[in-house]
Amino acid sequence: MKLVLPFDDVAADLASVGGKGASLARMARAGLPVPGGFHISTAAYRAFVAAFLDELDPADPGHVAALFARHAVPEEIATEVREAYAALGEDVPVAVRSSATAEDLPDLSFAGQQDTYLNVRGDALLEAVKRCWPSLWNARAIAYRDQHGVPHDEVALAVVVQELVDADASGIMFTADPITGDRDTTVINASWGLGEAVVGGQVTPDTITLVHGAVTRATTADKTVMTVRTPTGTGDRPVPDELRRVPVLTQREAVELAALGARVRELYGVPMDVEWARHDGAYAILQARPITGLQARTEEWNDSLNGDHLWAAGNFGEAIPDVMTPIIWSFVRLFIHEAMSASATPGLDMVGNIGGRFYMNLSPMYSVIKALRLKSLSGTMEDVFGRIPPGLDVPTVKLLRWEVVKQSVPAAIRVRLRVRKNLKGMRPFLATARQRCEELRAAIAATTSAAELAGLYEREIRPHAVTAWRMLEAGGRQGGTSLLLTRSKLRKMMGDVDAEAMLTGVNAAGDLASMGLVVGLSRLARGEISREEFARLYGHRGPHEFEVFIPRPGEDPAWIDAQLAGLGSSTEELLARQERAGEAAWARFAERYPGKEAGMRERVRRWGAVVRDREHTRSEAVRAFWVLRAFVVRAGRLTGHGDDLFHLHLEELLDLLRGNASALEPVPVRRATYELYAALPPYPALIVGRFDPVRWAADPDRRSDLYQARGAGVPVSETVTGFPGAPGVVEGVARVLAGPEEGDRLKPGEILVTTLTNVGWTPMFPRAAAVVTDLGAPLSHASIVARELGIPAVVGTGNATMRLHDGDRIRVDGERGTVEVLTG
Repeated sequence: MKLVLPFDDVAADLASVGGKGASLARMARAGLPVPGGFHISTAAYRAFVAAFLDELDPADPGHVAALFARHAVPEEIATEVREAYAALGEDVPVAVRSSATAEDLPDLSFAGQQDTYLNVRGDALLEAVKRCWPSLWNARAIAYRDQHGVPHDEVALAVVVQELVDADASGIMFTADPITGDRDTTVINASWGLGEAVVGGQVTPDTITLVHGAVTRATTADKTVMTVRTPTGTGDRPVPDELRRVPVLTQREAVELAALGARVRELYGVPMDVEWARHDGAYAILQARPITGLQARTEEWNDSLNGDHLWAAGNFGEAIPDVMTPIIWSFVRLFIHEAMSASATPGLDMVGNIGGRFYMNLSPMYSVIKALRLKSLSGTMEDVFGRIPPGLDVPTVKLLRWEVVKQSVPAAIRVRLRVRKNLKGMRPFLATARQRCEELRAAIAATTSAAELAGLYEREIRPHAVTAWRMLEAGGRQGGTSLLLTRSKLRKMMGDVDAEAMLTGVNAAGDLASMGLVVGLSRLARGEISREEFARLYGHRGPHEFEVFIPRPGEDPAWIDAQLAGLGSSTEELLARQERAGEAAWARFAERYPGKEAGMRERVRRWGAVVRDREHTRSEAVRAFWVLRAFVVRAGRLTGHGDDLFHLHLEELLDLLRGNASALEPVPVRRATYELYAALPPYPALIVGRFDPVRWAADPDRRSDLYQARGAGVPVSETVTGFPGAPGVVEGVARVLAGPEEGDRLKPGEILVTTLTNVGWTPMFPRAAAVVTDLGAPLSHASIVARELGIPAVVGTGNATMRLHDGDRIRVDGERGTVEVLTG
């Protein structure tokens, strides 16, 4: 490491020139008006203290100071310092500032812990440097490091030598309000002379507040003292009477200075504390550090405030159980536009972001049902989105029947034509989708510039994702209501138990996507496939598969190990047992309905084909999200901003890739907002009206099944009942899990009780004697997988996690949809 570095040297980083020096070097390289100078590196400090390093004792600062005073600066260091000083000009006055390797960090500020000497000239420079070095060991610095857990032997001191601005005015500028945390506000303190009087608190400065770059408030103080240059250094002098009550900055000058502060903030991406000076109308930046202890400002992500609606977390919300980062909310909205275009109602939002969580707005659909007088569809709605508690008054908007017909008929025709077209391409797409995703991820990894990555997104990544999501729409709509009607007909003819047994076998060919993870893990455990093959075939599916912020199972060997360790019962044995039950049920059907078996088998075969298509297209739609994750991760690496980019919306991220660094400004606020919402418990399954997540979470009497803004309404059910997800009666110990990460708590033979399940929970199902969920419907993940494995399930109870406690002994009746707590 060099002993002396030019001010803007690219090697001037935290390790070599300390926090203050690295900051000044960064601003100098960015073209900001930083006075000239040079750095005396930490290598010079270490070379100086090498002769007496073993004698340094943090417990005795006085002895340390004496050690530094006794030793001379090595000639090699002295020569380089003199040469660098001479390059500034003849007898140039400079400021000599300490710069430690543990200061001016985003979470720590060591401001004031080390020393500064002003108006230093000529031969006095080396003495000032020598006086700076022991400031690393003064009582203040030692106490501060002890308080913040910074080891003494890990820090070193550089010295910044900077041309002294003969300032007529100076002060401090905060690029965010240091009191309220408002990032739209800039606060400027200004006084006459050098800035030491302001920094040291000897003078009350003028204060100018600007919002969005415009002055909103200005206070002119009675400035009694100013720091000025003297023949031997600096000193405090009275402010001339004619200047004491005169504003230091005009509004125009304050706006100009604030614009300079905005450039500093843009460079660092965080609010900054900036020391500035002015000489002959020109501003200079003396140093800048992140504002520490700044109150985190948050945004409000809450579509429930847009009107009186019924919001449901069921159905698609089961696939997105987490608080969403802004980038995934952008992708999800694009997904909904392509995969659920038929559900759109003009003028009404069908989906919403409530406290960062995904909700479906059911009010528009119930409004259409009401306008068309199709009450029979209410039952179908519940089969898809979950049960509405009896007595709940669903908010609707008034729609004229003829207007609904006028708008919906052409829309239905367009969707039908689009689905028909996409169905023709569905098989070829599914045959190549996995390979295409692997190619896209490889292409993303090969990009070498942000602009190249943005172009790849527009040309190839987005088109593939859109196609995948349109295929999901086509696959999901080809069966229409036949899925529900076939199941309903069989239940009437044969009863729930036999009907469900006859409908199983969808995974007979091993290609039911919801079963993919558990089947793949079983194959991996038997050595039939390698880890690489598992990652390629199944690694895109998981409990957080839509949230691109979280690694896929295919990227996380520890996740695979945990699932293998807890795989439990043989999946193949469960499937074989259910197959035998199905054949026995078919035999009873043939005996009861002679001549009808072939027709019903064909109908069930078509039912199974539609279910597999829905599952397969959904799997490839999710695989596209793995490509999107790779895109965002690569963008973070190419731009150097890492996971900050998950807190941008899609258009902001693309703007950044195209060179607009200001797109990063919302990141601190978004990150704070995400952390706030992620710290709250999962919100209610149903929300009616305007909902405040923070206020709700603070309520000790909160409900997790239903929230009604109007207060009185549906009482909490005393019983746990839901949809019959899969038949069978089981008694056992309830294991209430908050999330899939707690899966190791579920022991073989226990009953899994949780808010919801998705494909990431599938590896736990073979261990479970039964499954009970708050959310869900007959076509939900828990129902499909439980039926295939022959595990009783009750889904969509709304209140299971409220009423059942970990360790309770319960009876689950998957045929009647009831859960009973047993006593004794």
